[in-house]
Amino acid sequence: MYYVSNATRHTKGDYMREALKKIIILPIAAGLLYFILFPEATFGAAAKIRHLLSVYSDNKGEDPVPLRQPEGVGCNENMLLVADSGNGRLLRYALKDEGITSAEEIKVPQLTYPLKVRINSKGDIYTLDGKQRRIVHIGPDGMFRGYVDPKGLPSPEEYVPKSFAIDTDDNIYILDIFSARVLVLTPSGEYLRQIKFPEKFGFFSDITVDFKDDILLLDSTNARIVSANKQATAFSPVTESLREVIRFPASFISDDRGRIFLVDRNGGMVVALGQDGSFLGQLSQRGWKEGLLNHPSQACLNTKGKLFIADTSNNRVQIFEMLR
Repeated sequence: MYYVSNATRHTKGDYMREALKKIIILPIAAGLLYFILFPEATFGAAAKIRHLLSVYSDNKGEDPVPLRQPEGVGCNENMLLVADSGNGRLLRYALKDEGITSAEEIKVPQLTYPLKVRINSKGDIYTLDGKQRRIVHIGPDGMFRGYVDPKGLPSPEEYVPKSFAIDTDDNIYILDIFSARVLVLTPSGEYLRQIKFPEKFGFFSDITVDFKDDILLLDSTNARIVSANKQATAFSPVTESLREVIRFPASFISDDRGRIFLVDRNGGMVVALGQDGSFLGQLSQRGWKEGLLNHPSQACLNTKGKLFIADTSNNRVQIFEMLR
C-alpha cells in the first residue's frame, strides 16, 4: 500500500524513517552540536579546572629538599600551607599572581607527622598530628602555641580527632571518631556544643563547614554526605550513596557557591557535586603526568579561584585554576 502526496509517492517505510529522524536522530544531532559550540555546558554548573603548576620541593636555593608523601594543604589569598608529612614539617609558600615566590619551613618538636592543615582568619595554623592524634596550634610567626585540648568538655571527656574544620568566626569543629560526635569549640578551645553522629553510618573521614556555616560530614565507607545547620541537634542526609561515581572519597571541601568537591583517594580524582548533592562532573583523572593525581589526600580552594591538591603518592602539590 502506498501513501501518495501531491509531489511524489512514499511507502509506509519512508514515513517511518522520516518519523525516526524527527524523534531520535535530529534531537541527538542538535544536542551534539550544542556541546560542540558550548563545551562549558557539558557539566552544567560544575566547575572546570586548568593545571597551572606543581610544587615538588621546598625551593631552598641550590639544594632543595623534595616533598615526601604530602598529606595536607591549607590556603588563603596569600599563602599555601603544605603538610610535608614524610619530612615531619610544614612548608609555607607565599602566593603571587604569577605563582609561588618563596618557601618557609616550619618545624617544631611538638609536631611529628602533620596530616590535615587549616588556616584561620588571623593566619594561625592548625594541623592534625597523625602520630599523636592531637591538633597542634602554630602561630603566624611559626612558633608552637599549644595543643587544641577542649575546655569544659561534657562526658565522655575522651575524644580522638580524625579531622577538623574552622569556620569564618574561627570556631573549631572536631570530628571525634572515639565518641561518635562533632565537637564545636571557640577559637580558644572552650566547649560550645556537640552533635552526635547519625544512628547508621560507616566511617566518617572528614568534616567541613560550608558558606552558610552548615556542618558537613563525609562517610567514606558508604560514599555519602550528611549535614547539620547551626540550630540542628542531629545530622540529616545530603546524598544517597555515591558509589557509582566515586571509589573512596577521603576528604572534601565546599566553595562559596555551595558546590562540594570530593577527593577520591583510591580513584585518583576529584568529583564535583551541587549544593543539593547532585553529581556535576569529574574534574581530574588518575596518573602521574602533570594535572593527574595519584592517591590525593586533601584539597583547598581560595577566594582567588586557585585549587590546591596534595597529590600524595606523586610527592607533590598541584595548583589548578577554577574556570567556572
